[in-house]
Amino acid sequence: MKRVFRFFEQNQNFLIGFISVSIALFIWELLPSKGIIDPFFSSSPSRILSTGLEMFANGFWHDIQVSFLEFFWGMLIAAFVGIGVGLLIGWNKTLHAIIEPFLTMLNAAPRVALIPLLILWLGIGLQSKIAAVVLGAFFPLAISVMKSVRTLDDTLLQCARSFGANDAQVFRTLILPNSVPFIMAGLHIAIGRGLVGVVIGELLASRAGVGHVMAIASSTFQTDKLYVALIVLTSFGYGLTKLVEVIESHFNSWRSQ
Repeated sequence: MKRVFRFFEQNQNFLIGFISVSIALFIWELLPSKGIIDPFFSSSPSRILSTGLEMFANGFWHDIQVSFLEFFWGMLIAAFVGIGVGLLIGWNKTLHAIIEPFLTMLNAAPRVALIPLLILWLGIGLQSKIAAVVLGAFFPLAISVMKSVRTLDDTLLQCARSFGANDAQVFRTLILPNSVPFIMAGLHIAIGRGLVGVVIGELLASRAGVGHVMAIASSTFQTDKLYVALIVLTSFGYGLTKLVEVIESHFNSWRSQ
């Protein structure tokens, strides 16, 4: 009995989450079967599972691969450019004064409205979808990193300077450790924004991808397929978010005490 209690205590959050999801799925399965809600609009877990198995057996993996490549390259570019720009304009006051207004205005602009322009400039191929991911993921990262540098404790900076620390040493010992939590927070937001970019880009103009499947399923009233595509995207985003949390836990020693 003690082992059971110990196991529950060690895995309490996981077990509670598992039970709550199981109850939600049971209710979702029960309501359409009892005729309480129309299964045409809501579908059900069993129908979604059956449709999903059929889709994966008939080439859905290719659409997932296309969306994954678009997201991977877009996030990679957004991470390198966003973190670099954030560090640069956070550290250099002149560059901050020049670039920050443009960064703020573009971040406030509805990026969904800019995606048709990307498709016009880059076509309906892979490039426009990658650009859509970059457009969504760049700003949370750049702004988060910029704020981390701008909010660095002046006392620490003055102390480092008083001991003769140069710019490289200040960056390595103060700015970078202070920026890591902000980078991780930016990544949490950027993952969701990047997935939105993939889906919208593929909904508007694409020959393949999960968003393309969703567009066809929606226009042909295939609710089950729409849910399968949505669950795939949600699961992918959830998995990436948890991966970021695992990576973040390795940097806990870098946090300011």
